[in-house]
Amino acid sequence: MREFTLRPGARPLLRVVASQASADGAGVKIQRVAGFQSPDFSPFLMLDEIRSDNADDYIAGFPPHPHRGIETLTYMLNGEFEHRDHLGNRGAVSTGGAQWMRAGRGIVHSEMPAAGEGGMHGFQLWINMAAADKMNKATWRDIQAAEIPELPLDGQGSQIRLVAGRWNIGGEEKPAPLTDAAAEAAVADIRLAGNAEVQLSLPEEHSALVFVYRGALVTERGAISRGNMLLYGAGESLQLRAQDQGAGLLCLHGLPLREPIAHYGPFVMNSREEIEQALRDYNNGTLTD
Repeated sequence: MREFTLRPGARPLLRVVASQASADGAGVKIQRVAGFQSPDFSPFLMLDEIRSDNADDYIAGFPPHPHRGIETLTYMLNGEFEHRDHLGNRGAVSTGGAQWMRAGRGIVHSEMPAAGEGGMHGFQLWINMAAADKMNKATWRDIQAAEIPELPLDGQGSQIRLVAGRWNIGGEEKPAPLTDAAAEAAVADIRLAGNAEVQLSLPEEHSALVFVYRGALVTERGAISRGNMLLYGAGESLQLRAQDQGAGLLCLHGLPLREPIAHYGPFVMNSREEIEQALRDYNNGTLTD
């Protein structure tokens, strides 16, 4: 393996966070990376990966539950989820598609999987909302696989799928189907060919994170294998190189909010008092009013 040398202007790797086995919903088995109190995660709060060939690990899904103060983005590599909420929204997203939900003041929704061939592999990302926007109206939309642009990154077969936000590809700004996410949040699925190396230009004021979901990424700290989140420092670009077997990456960038975070279950606000109010509102039936 050739030596990895960080190019001028490239963001240094600050730290690596391993995902942890957990469960959520009605017992769905997940791998979780949480960064609620980590400034270098902001505006992202948490990433869950669902990955199993056994339907028993995920089929119970996520029955109706509330949220306030966040946005969620669900992206499927394989399998299908159906969303329903108290606003009357209903839609299914399958392999290659995504769903975005702005909880705002409050939403009650369910996400239920379908048992299909090949099992389930997908992600849910929690995106924080600015304090001034947390009580805005809830909304939702789905993005089918055919709507997501898939662009070449090099001549070796590496590709990028633009799920959310705005990206600079080959010196040109390329918007994803979803550009309304909070804090200018951007999400892309990058698939690097074996030994391929690419350089992505990112807004310097944005934070940058990469989750390795397949293969391994070569860095100045050595090879980082599947199941790890990489958090990067300041710089103009992101330098990504795959090992021999290639790599699958979920790449995130967004504007850090630099606001206090209070978190309790499905609610993310800015103070303990606001969390207590959310609990009162949910218990008395006014969370979504």
